[in-house]
Amino acid sequence: QLQASGGGLVQAGGSLRLSCAASGRTVSSYVMGWFRQAPGKEREFVARISRYSDDTHYADSVKGRFTISRDNAANTVYLQMNSLQSEDTAVYSCAASLSTTNWWRTYTYWGQGTQVTVSS
Repeated sequence: QLQASGGGLVQAGGSLRLSCAASGRTVSSYVMGWFRQAPGKEREFVARISRYSDDTHYADSVKGRFTISRDNAANTVYLQMNSLQSEDTAVYSCAASLSTTNWWRTYTYWGQGTQVTVSS
């Protein structure tokens, strides 16, 4: 089970740090990703991180502003979001995959999502 937290309401230019805590599974066994879905839009890839943090990948829209990291000892993955913009408003979900991929359908396990709202 994956549990995402840390969302909230923030002003444009602000920061939030999302956490994704795993229970019953060991995150080190998976590639971990963050995805988001805004109202009326399709789910989109945000970032992913390899099993041992040696490789990260970001959507162009968040590159340079967001940072994904993981603490395998704590069984947790993080998404540090800086310089937030109104376009970042969405429900953010973490997910686990056995494949190195940005395609959400290849992610097997999902958290319930946390709402991020950026006011302009």
